[in-house]
Amino acid sequence: MEQLVRLLLCCLFISMLSACLSPITLNRAVMAYDEAVVNADAKQLLVNIARAQHHQPLHFTRVSTIAATFDFSANAGATPALTGDSGGMLVPIFGGGVSENPTFSIDPIASDEFTQRLLTPFSQHKLTLLLRQHFDVDMMLRMMAQEVRLQHDEQSINIPPTQKDNIRHRHRHRFHHDAKQRADRRETLDEYIEAQDRRHRFHSAMQLTEEQERRLRLRQQRHLQQATYHNSPSDRSGYEMFRRVVLHLSAIQDQKQLYAEPLTFERSWTIPVSAVLAEGFQSLEKEFAVKYNPEEESYTLSKQVLGPILITNYDPDTLCCEEREDLYDLTNLWIENDVAFDIRPGYVGGEWPIRGAFRLRSFHTILNFLSHSLGEELEYHVEKDPRTPPIARDENPVNTMDILISVKPIANTALSVRSHDQYYAINTAGPDAHWNKNAFQLLYILFRLTVTDAKSLGLPITIAK
Repeated sequence: MEQLVRLLLCCLFISMLSACLSPITLNRAVMAYDEAVVNADAKQLLVNIARAQHHQPLHFTRVSTIAATFDFSANAGATPALTGDSGGMLVPIFGGGVSENPTFSIDPIASDEFTQRLLTPFSQHKLTLLLRQHFDVDMMLRMMAQEVRLQHDEQSINIPPTQKDNIRHRHRHRFHHDAKQRADRRETLDEYIEAQDRRHRFHSAMQLTEEQERRLRLRQQRHLQQATYHNSPSDRSGYEMFRRVVLHLSAIQDQKQLYAEPLTFERSWTIPVSAVLAEGFQSLEKEFAVKYNPEEESYTLSKQVLGPILITNYDPDTLCCEEREDLYDLTNLWIENDVAFDIRPGYVGGEWPIRGAFRLRSFHTILNFLSHSLGEELEYHVEKDPRTPPIARDENPVNTMDILISVKPIANTALSVRSHDQYYAINTAGPDAHWNKNAFQLLYILFRLTVTDAKSLGLPITIAK
């Protein structure tokens, strides 16, 4: 009887042990698969930078699902003791095992997904989302922005004389080229702009209001007054101006005085009383602030409208109506991958008042930019503008993201890949180690932000036992 009790206790112990092993195995599997997927994505980024360096096609795959099935088995028995006075007693025997059968679904990023994720420029909303995660604006714009366009009237004193001559030459060349195409008569600048207005009205096949014509003319004038500076080391003057502008914004950010918020404007419409039916009046009040004008027998409808993102060194909510209208003119007819900025005197960084817009890149262009910096277009040090406030820790690395290349395995690095008979790794040593780690983290986040289908944001792990 005593031996039977011991045998039952052994069986109970085995069942409890199996139950304990299940969550342990589950935790180990989840963490192992999670680490494997993240490591695979990180290595893909480095491999594609290497491919871009050698002008080879970029290619990405993604792990869409992981299904891991675990089979737990346990057995127990008893056998007589072999020696001693207890040779007639039963000795328990334990046995058990765990078998794992993982299934991975790996899909190539191709077709429309390739276009949406890799070739589509980033939107301004994704940049501001990252700004709210306290990424350095200097790092973000060096990686994400393709160019910066500055308004001449705000920063002409900052353009070197040779650069001013180049700008005038470009506009003069554009003006004469257009004149030759149109007719064999010369046009003044005002005639040129009026001709652009006429062509726009013709192609739009609609009658523009005076306000629309004014804004169109203003935009065309500003287009002629803009100077474009490319974030490319091969364009030396453009690259240096771009770096100085983003360093200026970074210095303002270091003092926690950089704002990046959507503008709000109040739009109003006037409609006659006869146009509003009684049953439709309540629906109007839900969307608009309604004011009755008894003299004119009309209603004035007003509504707060969200505009594009604007980066400033002041709080845009403190501006009066006229200043808001000026900002509306600056950001009007904006496109999704442009980010406007307005740095004004009287605030932090106002010693260098600048106004313009950044144009954002696609992820494909980001990888090409990082790969070109490995040899074809080496980045170099650019000193901040003398009017720029001090930068925290004087952080101004030469490279947007420093990548080591060696024919031998690279020691003391957490992530390294072998491609094209060379080893690639992020430089995580030296004075810029913190910057490089954050830059690679930013690159990984940007890759994840390219996901357009919400269902692919997660990585489901299904485990059955």
